[in-house]
Amino acid sequence: MLTALVFAPTAVALLLFALPRRTTPTVFRTVWVAASAVELALVIAMWIGYEADGGMQYEERARWIPSAGVGYHVGVDGLSLPLLALTCLLFLACALYSLRENRRIREFAALFLFLETTCLGLFAALDLILFFVFFDLSIVAMYFVIAGWGHRQAARAALKFFLYTFIGSLALLLGFIGLYLAASPHTFDMVELTEQNPLAGRSVYGALVLLAVVVGLAVKTPTVPFHTWLPPAHVEAPAAGSAILAGVLLKMGTYGFIRIAMPMLPEVWRRYALVLVVIGVLSVLHGALVALAQTDFKRMVAYTSVNHMGYIVLAVGAAAATADSSEQARSLAVTGAVTQMVSHGLLTGALFLLAGVLYERGRTYDMAAYSGVAAVAPLFAAMTGIAAFASLGLPGFSGFIAEFQIFTGSLGPRPLATALSVLGILLTAGLFLRALRQVFTGPLRLPDTPGTPRAFPDIRAHESLAIVPLLALAVVLGVAPRFLLDVIEPASRSVLELLAR
Repeated sequence: MLTALVFAPTAVALLLFALPRRTTPTVFRTVWVAASAVELALVIAMWIGYEADGGMQYEERARWIPSAGVGYHVGVDGLSLPLLALTCLLFLACALYSLRENRRIREFAALFLFLETTCLGLFAALDLILFFVFFDLSIVAMYFVIAGWGHRQAARAALKFFLYTFIGSLALLLGFIGLYLAASPHTFDMVELTEQNPLAGRSVYGALVLLAVVVGLAVKTPTVPFHTWLPPAHVEAPAAGSAILAGVLLKMGTYGFIRIAMPMLPEVWRRYALVLVVIGVLSVLHGALVALAQTDFKRMVAYTSVNHMGYIVLAVGAAAATADSSEQARSLAVTGAVTQMVSHGLLTGALFLLAGVLYERGRTYDMAAYSGVAAVAPLFAAMTGIAAFASLGLPGFSGFIAEFQIFTGSLGPRPLATALSVLGILLTAGLFLRALRQVFTGPLRLPDTPGTPRAFPDIRAHESLAIVPLLALAVVLGVAPRFLLDVIEPASRSVLELLAR
């Protein structure tokens, strides 16, 4: 079932290329939406059959490159299941959002379906080389999405994205090889490496391996100072590409911290946890301050991703520094980090789709070009307001649940770092309120450029179908998060047990 979930989108992508060239664009869009809906149904069925305290489930193994200790090994636990569900939901939202896309729709749909396979495969992977393969293939797929369907500077932004993240992936591969060489017998299997703890007592070697792994994952997350590829990639990417880049691809880095670095390098992770805490705080404050200075709506949202990813890095760093704190506090930090991944995916995915709506109407992201938009597009204004308030951590939304857990779990061991990070919420509130005031209130003003219509239509049906479910789920998680936390918490405790070795 898990293999079918991972590879079915690519099979459908190949099917799209098998259809005759005279096939109408409507057929490609319909097949894309149907395949994405089936994927979401499959992951819901897996969630229903998942036992919260059952450990790794839906495991599948097959021989791949046995002479090198590489195998096809996939499985699902409480860390990966929420991200698999988030991935399927966001890809369906992007398929619905793209129902009016006409530019090379066959290739566009096929690329997104292939990209979905790479994301699902990474979150299901239990072999380091399998993880790396999906990690690298996601870079290739997103490069073509940005370069092929982006805006004026898309080629340059795509190249910068590819070079940064590919170099990061090479550092990650070096770390994986370091783990492989330290293991006895040599293996890339994550479960076996976690059980072996091969770098215990090897401080220098372990520090070098951790450095390689952390750099590779930090570029993908991204954290300060490896974040400079992110804003141009987001600004130039199509709206659906930005939603997947922020909502899913950034989580590959933070997921790798919890799935690989913490349980496989527990001793050296504890030793250098303070470095991660500092990086997290710098990312929180830098992302929020730079976002506050932006006049471009999409670039502003892009920098808030650096801010929100910083909270996750703070949490995983503080969890390793809580040896003298209660088990509950440690669990809260890790659980909050995973919850933040899900919350950020929903809310930032919605914000980037809404940014796409703004650009489609006015052909610019410049907030100074708009004013009083709420008068002519009240539904668009309401959705953007909900997404903004949810993103700044207002109670009643998923962001509050995630950030409350992160701050509660981090405050005891790292009070100064946590206090500084709380300032990020204040800055985020300021930048979103300023954006809402500038774009939606005051006298009506729309961009007046050649070829740009003066009308500003409100949210259309296909846009609502894409955005409303994301916002609705953020509200559900903010009011009744138990169904998600029941899945995450046992897995978080397992990570902490491994970290304490």
